[in-house]
Amino acid sequence: MPEQITRRDWLLAAIRREPGPITTGRAEQLLATTSWSCHRNTARKDLRALAARGALWAMDDDGRRTYFPATTPRTGGAL
Repeated sequence: MPEQITRRDWLLAAIRREPGPITTGRAEQLLATTSWSCHRNTARKDLRALAARGALWAMDDDGRRTYFPATTPRTGGAL
């Protein structure tokens, strides 16, 4: 039986293919292309969970939180 991918694992793979930082809105857009829920709150929770797992790191810029894959070098005010 093939292994099923979770929504968060799929989102992480999609984020790793993106060229720049990821916002909640962009994560919502990425999820909208799937059969999974694409509500803004779901995207926000998924990003926070991936950051808590260590797969992403977050940075606040002018009150806006953006996320980067953990393999991206950190600069500035990274959390």
